[in-house]
Amino acid sequence: MIRRRAVVTTLGAALVGLSGLSANAQQAQEIYIPLVSKGFQHQFWQAVKSGAEQAAKDFKVKVSFEGPETEAMVDKQIDMLSAALAKKPQAIGFAALDSQAAIPLLKKAQAAKIPVVAFDSGVDSDIPVTTTTTDNKAAAALAADKMAELIGKSGEVALVVHDQTSRTGVDRRDGFVNRIKSAYPNIRIVSVQYGGGDQLKSTEITKSILQASPNIKGIFGANEGSAIGVVNGVREMKRTGKVVVIGYDSGKQQKNAIMDGSMAGAITQNPVGMGYKTVEMAVKAVKGEKLPKIVDTGFYWYDKTNIADPKIAAVLYD
Repeated sequence: MIRRRAVVTTLGAALVGLSGLSANAQQAQEIYIPLVSKGFQHQFWQAVKSGAEQAAKDFKVKVSFEGPETEAMVDKQIDMLSAALAKKPQAIGFAALDSQAAIPLLKKAQAAKIPVVAFDSGVDSDIPVTTTTTDNKAAAALAADKMAELIGKSGEVALVVHDQTSRTGVDRRDGFVNRIKSAYPNIRIVSVQYGGGDQLKSTEITKSILQASPNIKGIFGANEGSAIGVVNGVREMKRTGKVVVIGYDSGKQQKNAIMDGSMAGAITQNPVGMGYKTVEMAVKAVKGEKLPKIVDTGFYWYDKTNIADPKIAAVLYD
Protein backbone atom coordinates (compact mmCIF):
# COMPACT_ATOMS: atom_id res chain seq x y z
CA MET A 1 0.00 0.00 0.00
CA ILE A 2 2.82 2.33 0.93
CA ARG A 3 4.68 1.39 -2.27
CA ARG A 4 1.60 2.08 -4.42
CA ARG A 5 1.11 5.49 -2.83
CA ALA A 6 4.77 6.28 -3.52
CA VAL A 7 4.36 5.33 -7.20
CA VAL A 8 1.27 7.53 -7.49
CA THR A 9 3.09 10.43 -5.83
CA THR A 10 6.09 9.99 -8.12
CA LEU A 11 3.83 9.81 -11.19
CA GLY A 12 1.98 12.95 -10.05
CA ALA A 13 5.25 14.81 -9.64
CA ALA A 14 6.36 13.70 -13.10
CA LEU A 15 3.10 14.94 -14.65
CA VAL A 16 3.48 18.30 -12.91
CA GLY A 17 7.02 18.49 -14.28
CA LEU A 18 5.82 17.63 -17.78
CA SER A 19 3.04 20.21 -17.64
CA GLY A 20 5.61 22.78 -16.57
CA LEU A 21 7.81 21.83 -19.49
CA SER A 22 4.82 22.01 -21.81
CA ALA A 23 3.92 25.48 -20.53
CA ASN A 24 7.53 26.60 -20.99
CA ALA A 25 7.62 25.18 -24.51
CA GLN A 26 4.37 26.94 -25.35
CA GLN A 27 5.75 30.19 -23.95
CA ALA A 28 8.95 29.74 -25.96
CA GLN A 29 6.91 29.32 -29.12
CA GLU A 30 4.91 32.52 -28.59
CA ILE A 31 5.47 34.89 -31.48
CA TYR A 32 6.89 38.23 -30.35
CA ILE A 33 6.70 41.21 -32.72
CA PRO A 34 8.08 44.58 -31.55
CA LEU A 35 6.96 47.65 -33.49
CA VAL A 36 9.38 50.58 -33.59
CA SER A 37 7.47 53.68 -34.62
CA LYS A 38 8.51 57.13 -35.85
CA GLY A 39 7.03 58.70 -32.73
CA PHE A 40 4.76 58.17 -29.80
CA GLN A 41 3.38 61.59 -28.97
CA HIS A 42 0.97 62.20 -31.86
CA GLN A 43 -2.51 60.72 -31.67
CA PHE A 44 -1.83 59.14 -35.06
CA TRP A 45 0.75 56.79 -33.51
CA GLN A 46 -1.53 55.97 -30.60
CA ALA A 47 -4.15 54.91 -33.16
CA VAL A 48 -1.56 52.74 -34.98
CA LYS A 49 -0.69 51.19 -31.61
CA SER A 50 -4.33 50.35 -30.86
CA GLY A 51 -4.65 48.59 -34.24
CA ALA A 52 -1.48 46.59 -33.58
CA GLU A 53 -2.73 45.56 -30.14
CA GLN A 54 -6.06 44.42 -31.57
CA ALA A 55 -4.25 42.28 -34.15
CA ALA A 56 -2.06 40.82 -31.40
CA LYS A 57 -5.21 39.61 -29.63
CA ASP A 58 -6.75 38.25 -32.81
CA PHE A 59 -3.63 36.37 -33.90
CA LYS A 60 -2.59 35.40 -30.35
CA VAL A 61 0.88 36.96 -30.51
CA LYS A 62 2.78 39.35 -28.27
CA VAL A 63 3.59 42.87 -29.48
CA SER A 64 5.32 45.93 -28.07
CA PHE A 65 5.11 49.47 -29.47
CA GLU A 66 7.57 52.28 -28.92
CA GLY A 67 8.96 55.35 -30.63
CA PRO A 68 11.07 58.41 -29.79
CA GLU A 69 9.55 61.49 -28.16
CA THR A 70 9.83 63.51 -31.36
CA GLU A 71 10.15 62.63 -35.01
CA ALA A 72 13.49 64.42 -35.21
CA MET A 73 15.22 61.81 -33.00
CA VAL A 74 16.69 59.55 -35.68
CA ASP A 75 19.55 58.35 -33.45
CA LYS A 76 17.18 57.42 -30.63
CA GLN A 77 14.99 55.47 -33.03
CA ILE A 78 18.06 53.56 -34.28
CA ASP A 79 18.91 52.70 -30.65
CA MET A 80 15.34 51.43 -30.13
CA LEU A 81 15.57 49.31 -33.27
CA SER A 82 18.89 47.86 -32.11
CA ALA A 83 17.45 47.01 -28.67
CA ALA A 84 14.36 45.41 -30.23
CA LEU A 85 16.47 43.21 -32.52
CA ALA A 86 18.67 42.19 -29.57
CA LYS A 87 15.58 40.48 -28.08
CA LYS A 88 15.61 38.11 -31.07
CA PRO A 89 11.95 38.58 -32.06
CA GLN A 90 10.28 36.36 -34.63
CA ALA A 91 9.51 39.46 -36.77
CA ILE A 92 9.66 43.23 -36.40
CA GLY A 93 7.62 46.23 -37.57
CA PHE A 94 9.54 49.41 -38.38
CA ALA A 95 8.51 52.93 -39.44
CA ALA A 96 11.72 54.65 -40.50
CA LEU A 97 12.45 58.27 -39.62
CA ASP A 98 15.40 58.12 -41.98
CA SER A 99 14.94 55.86 -44.99
CA GLN A 100 18.69 55.07 -45.17
CA ALA A 101 20.08 55.32 -41.63
CA ALA A 102 18.50 52.06 -40.47
CA ILE A 103 19.70 49.91 -43.38
CA PRO A 104 22.79 48.43 -41.60
CA LEU A 105 20.58 47.21 -38.73
CA LEU A 106 17.95 45.91 -41.12
CA LYS A 107 20.69 43.92 -42.88
CA LYS A 108 21.49 42.32 -39.51
CA ALA A 109 17.82 41.44 -39.11
CA GLN A 110 17.79 39.89 -42.57
CA ALA A 111 20.93 37.86 -41.78
CA ALA A 112 19.26 36.62 -38.57
CA LYS A 113 16.17 35.65 -40.61
CA ILE A 114 13.95 38.16 -38.76
CA PRO A 115 11.33 39.39 -41.26
CA VAL A 116 10.99 43.18 -41.32
CA VAL A 117 7.57 44.69 -42.03
CA ALA A 118 7.83 48.40 -42.79
CA PHE A 119 4.85 50.52 -41.82
CA ASP A 120 3.85 54.09 -42.61
CA SER A 121 7.29 54.91 -43.96
CA GLY A 122 9.36 52.58 -46.11
CA VAL A 123 13.14 52.37 -46.42
CA ASP A 124 15.42 52.66 -49.45
CA SER A 125 15.98 48.92 -49.52
CA ASP A 126 14.28 45.69 -50.54
CA ILE A 127 14.87 44.18 -47.06
CA PRO A 128 11.29 44.71 -45.77
CA VAL A 129 9.12 41.77 -46.78
CA THR A 130 6.23 44.21 -47.24
CA THR A 131 5.23 47.79 -46.38
CA THR A 132 1.85 48.72 -44.92
CA THR A 133 1.31 52.32 -45.88
CA THR A 134 -0.81 55.05 -47.34
CA ASP A 135 -0.17 55.97 -50.97
CA ASN A 136 1.28 59.27 -49.76
CA LYS A 137 2.02 60.69 -53.21
CA ALA A 138 -1.57 60.15 -54.34
CA ALA A 139 -2.95 61.49 -51.06
CA ALA A 140 -0.82 64.65 -51.22
CA ALA A 141 -1.81 65.12 -54.87
CA LEU A 142 -5.45 65.10 -53.73
CA ALA A 143 -4.54 67.73 -51.11
CA ALA A 144 -3.01 69.83 -53.91
CA ASP A 145 -6.19 69.50 -55.99
CA LYS A 146 -8.29 70.65 -53.02
CA MET A 147 -5.93 73.58 -52.39
CA ALA A 148 -6.10 74.63 -56.04
CA GLU A 149 -9.88 74.49 -55.99
CA LEU A 150 -10.11 76.58 -52.82
CA ILE A 151 -7.73 79.35 -53.96
CA GLY A 152 -9.20 79.70 -57.45
CA LYS A 153 -6.33 77.89 -59.20
CA SER A 154 -3.94 80.83 -58.95
CA GLY A 155 -1.67 82.50 -56.41
CA GLU A 156 1.13 81.61 -54.00
CA VAL A 157 1.21 78.58 -51.72
CA ALA A 158 3.71 77.01 -49.32
CA LEU A 159 4.35 73.72 -47.56
CA VAL A 160 5.34 72.91 -43.98
CA VAL A 161 6.60 69.30 -44.03
CA HIS A 162 7.70 67.11 -41.12
CA ASP A 163 11.05 66.08 -42.66
CA GLN A 164 12.97 65.35 -45.83
CA THR A 165 14.51 62.06 -44.68
CA SER A 166 11.50 59.77 -44.17
CA ARG A 167 9.60 58.22 -47.05
CA THR A 168 6.38 59.89 -45.92
CA GLY A 169 7.96 63.35 -45.76
CA VAL A 170 9.48 63.01 -49.22
CA ASP A 171 6.38 61.46 -50.82
CA ARG A 172 3.92 63.96 -49.37
CA ARG A 173 6.11 66.88 -50.38
CA ASP A 174 6.66 65.54 -53.88
CA GLY A 175 3.05 64.44 -54.34
CA PHE A 176 1.80 67.95 -53.56
CA VAL A 177 4.54 69.86 -55.41
CA ASN A 178 4.43 67.72 -58.54
CA ARG A 179 0.63 67.95 -58.85
CA ILE A 180 0.71 71.75 -58.52
CA LYS A 181 3.51 72.06 -61.07
CA SER A 182 1.93 69.69 -63.58
CA ALA A 183 -1.72 70.74 -63.32
CA TYR A 184 -1.87 74.34 -62.10
CA PRO A 185 0.45 76.70 -64.02
CA ASN A 186 -0.94 79.79 -62.28
CA ILE A 187 -0.08 78.55 -58.78
CA ARG A 188 3.43 79.23 -57.51
CA ILE A 189 5.05 77.37 -54.62
CA VAL A 190 7.05 80.02 -52.75
CA SER A 191 8.43 77.96 -49.86
CA VAL A 192 8.91 74.39 -48.61
CA GLN A 193 10.01 74.29 -44.97
CA TYR A 194 10.64 71.43 -42.50
CA GLY A 195 9.49 71.53 -38.88
CA GLY A 196 10.22 68.01 -37.65
CA GLY A 197 6.51 67.41 -37.07
CA ASP A 198 6.81 69.69 -34.02
CA GLN A 199 3.85 72.04 -33.47
CA LEU A 200 5.86 74.90 -31.95
CA LYS A 201 8.59 74.80 -34.58
CA SER A 202 5.99 74.54 -37.37
CA THR A 203 4.15 77.55 -35.88
CA GLU A 204 7.31 79.67 -36.05
CA ILE A 205 8.07 78.47 -39.59
CA THR A 206 4.53 79.39 -40.68
CA LYS A 207 4.87 82.88 -39.22
CA SER A 208 8.15 83.42 -41.07
CA ILE A 209 6.57 82.21 -44.34
CA LEU A 210 3.67 84.65 -43.90
CA GLN A 211 6.05 87.52 -43.16
CA ALA A 212 8.18 86.75 -46.22
CA SER A 213 5.17 86.19 -48.54
CA PRO A 214 2.32 88.49 -47.45
CA ASN A 215 0.22 87.60 -50.52
CA ILE A 216 0.25 83.87 -49.88
CA LYS A 217 -3.13 82.17 -50.37
CA GLY A 218 -2.61 78.70 -48.91
CA ILE A 219 -0.34 76.48 -46.80
CA PHE A 220 -0.25 72.68 -46.69
CA GLY A 221 0.82 71.01 -43.40
CA ALA A 222 2.08 67.52 -44.24
CA ASN A 223 1.41 65.72 -40.94
CA GLU A 224 -0.48 66.21 -37.69
CA GLY A 225 2.13 68.35 -35.92
CA SER A 226 2.89 70.37 -39.05
CA ALA A 227 -0.78 71.04 -39.75
CA ILE A 228 -1.55 72.23 -36.20
CA GLY A 229 1.56 74.42 -36.34
CA VAL A 230 0.30 76.00 -39.56
CA VAL A 231 -3.14 76.67 -38.02
CA ASN A 232 -1.52 78.28 -34.97
CA GLY A 233 0.90 80.35 -37.05
CA VAL A 234 -1.87 81.65 -39.29
CA ARG A 235 -3.96 82.47 -36.21
CA GLU A 236 -1.10 84.29 -34.46
CA MET A 237 -0.50 86.36 -37.58
CA LYS A 238 -4.23 87.16 -37.70
CA ARG A 239 -4.61 85.60 -41.15
CA THR A 240 -7.31 83.05 -40.29
CA GLY A 241 -9.92 83.05 -43.05
CA LYS A 242 -7.50 84.75 -45.46
CA VAL A 243 -5.06 81.85 -45.85
CA VAL A 244 -6.38 78.40 -46.79
CA VAL A 245 -4.90 75.72 -44.52
CA ILE A 246 -4.96 72.07 -45.57
CA GLY A 247 -3.64 69.36 -43.28
CA TYR A 248 -2.76 65.68 -43.19
CA ASP A 249 -3.79 63.13 -40.54
CA SER A 250 -6.47 63.61 -37.91
CA GLY A 251 -6.53 64.06 -34.15
CA LYS A 252 -8.72 66.19 -31.93
CA GLN A 253 -7.02 69.52 -32.65
CA GLN A 254 -7.29 69.09 -36.41
CA LYS A 255 -10.94 68.06 -36.20
CA ASN A 256 -11.67 71.11 -34.05
CA ALA A 257 -9.79 73.35 -36.50
CA ILE A 258 -11.90 72.01 -39.37
CA MET A 259 -15.13 72.50 -37.45
CA ASP A 260 -14.25 76.09 -36.50
CA GLY A 261 -13.12 76.94 -40.03
CA SER A 262 -9.44 77.61 -39.31
CA MET A 263 -8.52 74.56 -41.41
CA ALA A 264 -10.30 73.92 -44.71
CA GLY A 265 -9.86 70.16 -44.63
CA ALA A 266 -7.31 67.38 -44.42
CA ILE A 267 -6.26 63.96 -45.63
CA THR A 268 -6.83 61.17 -43.14
CA GLN A 269 -5.04 57.87 -43.25
CA ASN A 270 -6.31 54.68 -41.65
CA PRO A 271 -3.89 54.36 -38.70
CA VAL A 272 -5.80 51.64 -36.85
CA GLY A 273 -5.89 49.58 -40.04
CA MET A 274 -2.19 50.26 -40.59
CA GLY A 275 -1.26 48.95 -37.15
CA TYR A 276 -3.49 45.92 -37.58
CA LYS A 277 -2.12 45.05 -41.03
CA THR A 278 1.49 45.45 -39.85
CA VAL A 279 1.03 42.75 -37.22
CA GLU A 280 -1.04 40.56 -39.56
CA MET A 281 1.68 40.73 -42.25
CA ALA A 282 4.38 39.99 -39.66
CA VAL A 283 2.52 36.87 -38.52
CA LYS A 284 2.17 35.72 -42.14
CA ALA A 285 5.88 36.37 -42.73
CA VAL A 286 6.79 34.22 -39.71
CA LYS A 287 4.67 31.43 -41.19
CA GLY A 288 6.45 31.75 -44.52
CA GLU A 289 3.45 33.01 -46.47
CA LYS A 290 3.95 35.05 -49.63
CA LEU A 291 3.22 38.77 -49.14
CA PRO A 292 2.47 41.67 -51.50
CA LYS A 293 5.24 44.27 -51.69
CA ILE A 294 2.83 47.03 -50.66
CA VAL A 295 -0.29 46.84 -48.49
CA ASP A 296 -2.26 50.02 -49.24
CA THR A 297 -4.21 50.99 -46.11
CA GLY A 298 -6.12 53.81 -47.83
CA PHE A 299 -6.83 57.53 -47.37
CA TYR A 300 -9.73 59.98 -47.49
CA TRP A 301 -10.31 63.72 -47.81
CA TYR A 302 -12.42 65.11 -44.99
CA ASP A 303 -13.81 68.56 -44.24
CA LYS A 304 -16.79 70.08 -42.47
CA THR A 305 -19.21 68.57 -45.00
CA ASN A 306 -18.30 64.90 -44.47
CA ILE A 307 -16.54 64.69 -41.09
CA ALA A 308 -19.60 62.99 -39.57
CA ASP A 309 -19.97 60.46 -42.41
CA PRO A 310 -19.66 56.98 -40.81
CA LYS A 311 -17.03 55.91 -43.38
CA ILE A 312 -14.90 58.97 -42.53
CA ALA A 313 -15.58 58.93 -38.78
CA ALA A 314 -14.30 55.35 -38.63
CA VAL A 315 -10.78 56.40 -39.70
CA LEU A 316 -10.54 59.63 -37.67
CA TYR A 317 -8.91 59.41 -34.28
CA ASP A 318 -8.61 61.39 -31.07
